[in-house]
Amino acid sequence: MRRLIQFSVAAGVGVLMLALWRLGESPEGGPVRAEPPAMKHKSYKQTIPDTKTTFEMIAIPGGTYKMGSPAGEKDRKDDEGPQHPVAIRPFWMGKCEVTWDEFDLFWRAHPGQKEDKEPENPKNADAVTRPTPPYADETFKKGREGKPVLCITQHTAMQYCRWLSVKTGKIYRLPTEAEWEYACRAGTTTAYSFGDDPKKLGEYAWFADNADEKTHTVGTKKPNPWGLHDMYGNVCEWCLDHYDAKYYSRFPLDKPTLSPVLLPTEKRFPHVTRGGSWGDEAKDCRSAARLSSELDWMKQDPQRPRSIWWLTDADFVGFRVVRPVEEQDNLKGLRSKITRQSPVD
Repeated sequence: MRRLIQFSVAAGVGVLMLALWRLGESPEGGPVRAEPPAMKHKSYKQTIPDTKTTFEMIAIPGGTYKMGSPAGEKDRKDDEGPQHPVAIRPFWMGKCEVTWDEFDLFWRAHPGQKEDKEPENPKNADAVTRPTPPYADETFKKGREGKPVLCITQHTAMQYCRWLSVKTGKIYRLPTEAEWEYACRAGTTTAYSFGDDPKKLGEYAWFADNADEKTHTVGTKKPNPWGLHDMYGNVCEWCLDHYDAKYYSRFPLDKPTLSPVLLPTEKRFPHVTRGGSWGDEAKDCRSAARLSSELDWMKQDPQRPRSIWWLTDADFVGFRVVRPVEEQDNLKGLRSKITRQSPVD
């Protein structure tokens, strides 16, 4: 009987801990450090076909968390609330940001097509429309090998994902804003995945205090609890979503919203970026911090219409890829709607 009671108590505690993990809370209210529940999908290394270039994908468990920042979080901005519960399906996320080593295979292998036209369902990766050459050094003298790609439009990042999907036969895309924050938090509820003290950020990120105004080789700082590197700093990262400062007010506060996303349209701006960059202060690298793209990111572009591929004034923005275990219905077959005629305002 005693053993049965002990088992029942232990089972009850286990259920409580699992429920609290899914909400991103420990019984004491601090960040959770325990391993996530067992997953059917596993992390893996992907080799880009016909090359020796590889990248790693980390298995992210499904779960529920509170998106946004609490009202009392230091340096919180209005667009980070209200906090609301969100449920996320399992997926994989790139261990690191996409590097020039990977991106160059996409746009340098074949001359860029000037017309933004391609088959609805291209049979091979070479049929996917890709960037035309930029006017200036696309790296902005911040380095190439092992460094994150930067100063590209959200359209370009989506086209890379489209190319990579055709190339590998697997669905790769940009993360939704909800997926990005969920993976960044990695089961924690504090301002950063390592706690609330910004003095520790230098251990995890290249940002204004230590980056020396340049990007750095990906994966050289500590990872978050789920094994993702550079979620803070280096380059801020494109998400799928259009940016809306009041978007969070649309969701219920008493029940989780499943996999929310503000779908991109034919408009070039604004879209969501996350994580902060080499040029940002610690307060702008918090897990809940949001940044919207804007026309000023390409104000020096002399073309009319402006390039749909390259930015001229945003050498701080890049991206990483995700792969859904099972794609949500409203993202199946999603592709960029941006064309040369797309409005910029």
